[in-house]
Amino acid sequence: MSNTPIVYVVDDDVGVRKALSFLLVSAGLNVRLYESAKAFLDEVSDPGQCCIVTDVRMPGIDGLEFIRRLNARGLNVPVVVMTGHADIPLAVEAMKTGAIDFLEKPFREDRFLEVVRFALVCDEKSVRRNQELLRTQARLQSLSQRERQVLDGLVAGKANKMIAHELNISIRTVEIHRSNVMAKMEAKSLSELIRMALFLEVATGI
Repeated sequence: MSNTPIVYVVDDDVGVRKALSFLLVSAGLNVRLYESAKAFLDEVSDPGQCCIVTDVRMPGIDGLEFIRRLNARGLNVPVVVMTGHADIPLAVEAMKTGAIDFLEKPFREDRFLEVVRFALVCDEKSVRRNQELLRTQARLQSLSQRERQVLDGLVAGKANKMIAHELNISIRTVEIHRSNVMAKMEAKSLSELIRMALFLEVATGI
């Protein structure tokens, strides 16, 4: 995965690809060009931190189907669709499918760059969130079954005494498990530990 954000331009019109490439490179952005959604999907398995700019109408795999296939592969990258005035309903459908924004042709260069930069920032936040999720999941998996039970009790707002009673162990044992959970999860406080657990629950349904 590249550490440098990339703007993928996917459009069947070579003139559009060249014009947008020139604009993006002039703005200091990294660009990769593809003449079709199929070409992108065949070549790119890990797009890294990026955004995709594509036309809603393309032969073969159109913009809507492109987004659906990206979603099906778990490639939840920001997609900006370009559209003609008559295709506004398609653009709205594309946003419901997962596009982050759409640009109606003809669009101003500054507006185009504004949308692209916004999309890249959104993906940077998404990448950081995914990294945090992976780290927290790894910590959770390091817990023993009993430590996980104690964690579940803490998240449910139960006191050590109640957790001890439900698990049929001593309060001192609960305290030891709780200390181990805090250390393994790298939580500095109970509130931070609970936030981690809730983050995992919301993000993964665990």
